[in-house]
Amino acid sequence: MAALPILCYPDPRLHTVAKPVVAVNDAVRRLVADMAQTMYEAPGIGLAATQVNVHQQVIVIDLSDERDQLQVFINPEIIWSSEEKKVWQEGCLSVPDFFDEVLRPSEVKVRALNLEGKPFEIHADGLLAVCIQHEMDHLKGKVFVEYLSSLKRMRIAGKLKKKTKAGAL
Repeated sequence: MAALPILCYPDPRLHTVAKPVVAVNDAVRRLVADMAQTMYEAPGIGLAATQVNVHQQVIVIDLSDERDQLQVFINPEIIWSSEEKKVWQEGCLSVPDFFDEVLRPSEVKVRALNLEGKPFEIHADGLLAVCIQHEMDHLKGKVFVEYLSSLKRMRIAGKLKKKTKAGAL
């Protein structure tokens, strides 16, 4: 396993749409292991392959305090979402040190493949539902700041560019 570099907003590669995984093989399992290590070291609770410049539909999530309940979603798709929406405070490993409120469906049902390539479905609410939707946005080339006003996005991009030039990121 190896920690991978995380792309930082406004890097244009974050807007690349991920392609479906053709076969769940050892290379995909290695990617999942590397992504999990990267997420844990960051530290974060979710990571999409797009954020590490791999444009395949792979997501890792772990909401546990002990960091021992890794969930893997390969080729995830939302097959149902609630009409009820909820505002959550979101952050992102690709947008370090910035948090803002995003309105999302409060519940989702997701179909995906596991590490053995077997399909499964999960009904998620609360933080898990938010995290799945946030990471799936990455696979579509969307970063959470795109839900914010253009003024906020410009400010965040400017501050992150300055930090990058100063070597702080």
